[in-house]
Amino acid sequence: MAVRTVVIEADGGSRGNPGPAGYGAVVRDPASGEVLVERAEAIGTATNNVAEYRGLIAGLEAAAELGAVEVDARMDSKLVVEQMCGRWQIKHPGLRPLAARAAALVDRFDTVRFSWIPRERNRHADALANAAMDAAAGKPSRPAPGSSGDEPPRAVAGVDSPGRAQAREVAARAATRTAGTDPATTRASWEPRPTFTATRLILVRHGATEWTVQHRYAGRADVPLSESGQAQARATAARVGALAPSVAAVLSSPLSRCTATAEAIAGALGGLPVRPQDDWIECDFGDWDGHTFAEVRDRWPGELDAWLASTRIAPPGGESFTEVGQRVDRAMAALREAYPGETVVVVSHVSPIKLALRDALAAGDAFLHRLYLDAAGISVLDMWPDGGIAVRSVNDTAHLPPD
Repeated sequence: MAVRTVVIEADGGSRGNPGPAGYGAVVRDPASGEVLVERAEAIGTATNNVAEYRGLIAGLEAAAELGAVEVDARMDSKLVVEQMCGRWQIKHPGLRPLAARAAALVDRFDTVRFSWIPRERNRHADALANAAMDAAAGKPSRPAPGSSGDEPPRAVAGVDSPGRAQAREVAARAATRTAGTDPATTRASWEPRPTFTATRLILVRHGATEWTVQHRYAGRADVPLSESGQAQARATAARVGALAPSVAAVLSSPLSRCTATAEAIAGALGGLPVRPQDDWIECDFGDWDGHTFAEVRDRWPGELDAWLASTRIAPPGGESFTEVGQRVDRAMAALREAYPGETVVVVSHVSPIKLALRDALAAGDAFLHRLYLDAAGISVLDMWPDGGIAVRSVNDTAHLPPD
């Protein structure tokens, strides 16, 4: 018989971080505390955080197998709880696929609530994880029974859209908590923040090229702006000038389609110098450069499927989105440090801009294949010194002439 509501207690650990790792998960009846399912496994060499995510995934899978529709997920990992609640960014590329897998499982339930509990209240799952690691090392041990806690859980998914549910949860916490008492979650607030303390980043995709119109992969190939792309660059320059009369710097990918767009913008801002930055260059599509999607599908079907399925996979002879994301993270951090409280224009390409927006919105990797960015589209985000981010617009094209 299906169980309607369950409690999941999950944990994971690594002896070395990274080192020999394992996870444990317990699924309980919330009324009686009866253990319905136990899951544990040694996972080889991994970090604590990877093992913790694996424990959560195992618990969610077990709850789904029981037919549960409502889940209280309890963990002593602040990082996993806050990332699953959407309040902390998932910066480590190795955790993003696991978080995406957990999020996909969350979508299978009507409601999922996450709460942090102290380690001593997660002893059962911790003991299961240690028993799995001991067994893998040839030292069998018996897990000690643990106890589940009664901390009120925090809803992050409901019967309507996950975004609305998260918004309600964040708003409720902002309204009820004492300011500054929870440093780990003080970023989650609807209170307007002073923009003068933020670094404002105006992200501009370059104007169109002939390959843009032909829908060809254009990675490191230096394809110049087309005539229409030059017109788009001029229109974008006027729009950026209206958005930000005072700009500290204009940065650009070193490829000419970006530098030409950036030079038009810099001219509208009083002749600022354009500063090429290698970290903002397009993803290297390797052997796919110059080919259409249909051509790639025909010549590299297996490689294309693998690339679409994982940001860690690179095109033949090219660069993975994980690698692009690492340099975009580096570029964003440099901007925050170099231009506090100032406005910076960055002219770049589809992939770096999508990755910057994915991280700013704490989105999963599916975001990369669902967001469309037009040539010469503008996106704006604010970054505060404490790591807070507000996305103000995405792919604004109102300034562009009609096709």
